Amino acid sequence: MEALLLFIGSVLVNNFVLARFLGICPFLGVSKKVETAFSMGIATTFVMTLSGVASWLIQNYILVPFGAERFLQYVAFILVIASLVQLVEMVIQKTSPALYQALGIFLPLITTNCAILGLALLIAIKQYSFIESIAFSFGAGAGFTLAITMMAGIREELQFADVPKPLQGAAITLIIAGLMSMAFMGFSGLIPM
Repeated sequence: MEALLLFIGSVLVNNFVLARFLGICPFLGVSKKVETAFSMGIATTFVMTLSGVASWLIQNYILVPFGAERFLQYVAFILVIASLVQLVEMVIQKTSPALYQALGIFLPLITTNCAILGLALLIAIKQYSFIESIAFSFGAGAGFTLAITMMAGIREELQFADVPKPLQGAAITLIIAGLMSMAFMGFSGLIPM
């Protein structure tokens, strides 16, 4: 039950993009088309889930037993994240060259996505169990996918809207992100965290 609440909380209440403001770069950069945004969300979810599991294992079975968590935590987590992103990049390049081209520079930028490093650090700080870490990681990725796909859908519809000239482009995108963030604040009473 605790893991389910943690999953729902990380998707809606503590959404990494709309509540914690992590992962904003791909959120704004890849959210122009729904298909591309959804694919980026799936790739990020995959990396987040594996990174969460790997960082929990490294934290609890390597860093803490050797007393190295204060010194090597960031380095170990970044190494794991970079390796997983390389794996995802190679798989997408082999299986879907069109998607690989559509994601462009944003795919390798998952490595430096602060949401993924933030996830690994939050798992260590909050000392989640293994099951809780999986639920939190998958929920964070699902929340990222939800947010980026919603933003892409709104941006696709905005192409047909009469947006005033000074608000076109990044300005209206940031306004929409702020409105989405406020809308997600409505979920804050849903789950006690």
